[in-house]
Amino acid sequence: MLPTPKKYFLTAAAAEGKTELTAFDNALLAGGIGNINLIRVSSILPPGAEYDPDMQIPPGSLVPTAYGYVCSDVPGELIAAAVGVGLSSDTFGVIMEFAGRASREEAEKRIEAMLREAFATRGLELKDIKIAAVEHRVEKVGCALAAVPLFY
Repeated sequence: MLPTPKKYFLTAAAAEGKTELTAFDNALLAGGIGNINLIRVSSILPPGAEYDPDMQIPPGSLVPTAYGYVCSDVPGELIAAAVGVGLSSDTFGVIMEFAGRASREEAEKRIEAMLREAFATRGLELKDIKIAAVEHRVEKVGCALAAVPLFY
């Protein structure tokens, strides 16, 4: 059995690159998670995980992370990414991700709506919401990324 994550944080960043992959890598670096290995996970925040916005993760660590990203090579296009964590008072949390051709405000609204729906579906009381979002106007090749790393 895997240990329960002790800490998590939210990050959102955007960047340009010469290719979609380097734009993605540059967005990871801008978001403070470019030197770790992301293991993509779905949408549940384990019970007991503590929010730590200043969390430092050692380079090369294997880090379960819920994330969404969008890349574009259409100059002038507006792209956005957002993540949100919905917290209950006495059980697990829910993580939602969004990435697409939208504004930051639109991405934030979508995340909030998805979190409210997820809690209603589960019959849980939504105590608090944390959201991180970013928008980016593409110059040549851009990427918008939002993530919730979970560290053990």
